[in-house]
Amino acid sequence: MTKVVVIGDGLVSAHTLAEAAAELLIEQPIEIVEYNWFSELTKEAFQEKIKQIEQNGPEEVELPSGILNELSDTDYLLVHIAPVSKSMLEAAPKLKLIGTCRGGLEHINLEAVKKQQVKLLHVIRNAEPVADFTLGLCYALTRNIAFSHRQVMVGKWPKQFPNDAYKTTLNNLKIGLVGLGYIGKLVVKRLNGLGIEVIAYDPFVNQEKIREEGLKIKFVELKSLFQTADIISLHVRVTAETKNMINSELLSLMKPASYLINTARPDIVCKKDLLEVLKAHKIAGAATDVVWEEPIHVDDPLLALDNIIITSHIAGDTIDAIPRSPYLLRDVLNDYFVRGASDMEIQLK
Repeated sequence: MTKVVVIGDGLVSAHTLAEAAAELLIEQPIEIVEYNWFSELTKEAFQEKIKQIEQNGPEEVELPSGILNELSDTDYLLVHIAPVSKSMLEAAPKLKLIGTCRGGLEHINLEAVKKQQVKLLHVIRNAEPVADFTLGLCYALTRNIAFSHRQVMVGKWPKQFPNDAYKTTLNNLKIGLVGLGYIGKLVVKRLNGLGIEVIAYDPFVNQEKIREEGLKIKFVELKSLFQTADIISLHVRVTAETKNMINSELLSLMKPASYLINTARPDIVCKKDLLEVLKAHKIAGAATDVVWEEPIHVDDPLLALDNIIITSHIAGDTIDAIPRSPYLLRDVLNDYFVRGASDMEIQLK
């Protein structure tokens, strides 16, 4: 008997995860055990739990009642954003694989996963929406769509903006991507379709494989990207290496006519350094869907700036992204079981 434990939550039900688990190409027969993590909360209340786990990790939140005993003979564990803590992993000596149907991994103790040598696969459930949103921010920022709207709604009729000296069409700009994972590649496909020049920095990707996929990209070093790109878009996870990686050293390399876009995670960027650059208008502008404190505080200095677009963490928010995620995870896992490899496997170094 192969045992699969699924843990639903306030956004993805245990029932849906169990339906997806029933279609996994694993050793038969399968026993599926369902647990829930704050699934009774409203969507608004559950967002507070998401904020808690994203800020503090899996060790600082409550675990589903009874889960530690259940994991003693579990082979596979499927979750959305429910915690996968050190104590859970230590209680699961037979665990072969963890599957999570989201891109971020803040809810999983990666060190414990690495120590126990458990396979970890995820799915970028909202990759298409985030890629679309990134492109939307490119237009909204460079062509002042959001800035004009904000003023018109309070009775003004603006014709002048901080980037007036640099306004041009998108196909005249070179776009640089930091990180070329699943979302980054989808952004490249859209930019290639528009005929826009793309450069990228990602030391972990197989450049030859990227070219075989038909993507038109020039790979450059990180400093070169910041020196030459007109728009820089961030698509990396938060790790010890990437936290605050976008700091004064890199921001100072950007051209006065350039823009920074972040639809990934706020901690990639050093807030203090970004504030200084934007206040001094050393770059043309920035757009971010993620901030360091959600919801943003009314006296946050970012709100006083005239050259930044801030949206309320909605880049991946479409009606189908989250409900479909367990079935996307099922497909990713089955591809892994058949091929023995997957682009969605997290390689922990």
